[in-house]
Amino acid sequence: MHLDATLPYDTSLMNIPAAAKAAELFGYHALWTAETQHDPFLPGPLIAEHTHRVQFGTAIAVAFARSPANLAQVAWDLAAASGGRFILGLGTQVKPHIERRFGMNWPASVTGKLREQIQAIRALWHTWQTGERLNFRGDYYKLTLMSPFFNPGPIEHPHIPIFIAGVNTGLAKLAGEIADGFHVHPLHSARYLREVLIPAIAEGAIQSGRNRAAIQITCPVFVATTLEERAFVRQQIAFYASTPSYRAVMDLHGWSDIAAKLSHRASRGQWDTMPALVTPEMLHTFAVISEPESLADALKSRYNDLADRLTPYLPFIPGKRDEFWKNLAATFH
Repeated sequence: MHLDATLPYDTSLMNIPAAAKAAELFGYHALWTAETQHDPFLPGPLIAEHTHRVQFGTAIAVAFARSPANLAQVAWDLAAASGGRFILGLGTQVKPHIERRFGMNWPASVTGKLREQIQAIRALWHTWQTGERLNFRGDYYKLTLMSPFFNPGPIEHPHIPIFIAGVNTGLAKLAGEIADGFHVHPLHSARYLREVLIPAIAEGAIQSGRNRAAIQITCPVFVATTLEERAFVRQQIAFYASTPSYRAVMDLHGWSDIAAKLSHRASRGQWDTMPALVTPEMLHTFAVISEPESLADALKSRYNDLADRLTPYLPFIPGKRDEFWKNLAATFH
């Protein structure tokens, strides 16, 4: 099991080199970026330049806000620049954000379009690596033109892992069918992984004649070692649990009524009142609550045989809690 770190959502590009160097120095296996307040790909060249070992990737980049050619090209360049350390992590986002934040069309089939988008990306990579003619034809994309002027040519590490993110079984099954890894949503439980997501990944893998072990499962984990962090985690659980598309996680544990109340308050902008609805049982189900010195053991105990990579849902900021991050990596490994 690998231990990764994630950049804070508000990280400026000027702070990326220090964060990348620290992640590698402290012993983290990968450094993830997110598409929230900043572009998820722009930190990539800086991470590649200032590290030698650590992997890095997007967790996630919004797939439906981009074309397959755009995604294929930026991933190709980052893989080439880093010696094959880049992971392309894709997520679908939800309909209101795709239509109203990105100004793009929401597809008739989410899994259908994402499957085809990944196939199209790999078709482009294959053409660039082999020189074979580009001829991809699907329901959403038709790619048949690649003149030499626009072909970047082969690279040393052409197999770029593609991870997809999801909450429900449809995307988990798709990951098993076609992806190299699956980004679990932070709002999850060990039970939800064991009973819902992993069986769906395995089902997709079987349908494609693949071994389930070929799909890495990576989990961002709510953790709290202080009272301040507990309050933060309550806020995050309340926010995510209010989203209707994440309802299945709450339903599994019998908390549908609380989820409905959270959605009701979110629709009215009553954000400050929502964390009070998160019970102690919910907090301990969705988060790992521990003293700092025992956090590594608590993480491994909960996720043993469930995940391949773990990422504490805490901002990784060099110069802030360095001893905590160093000790966590050291004791984890």
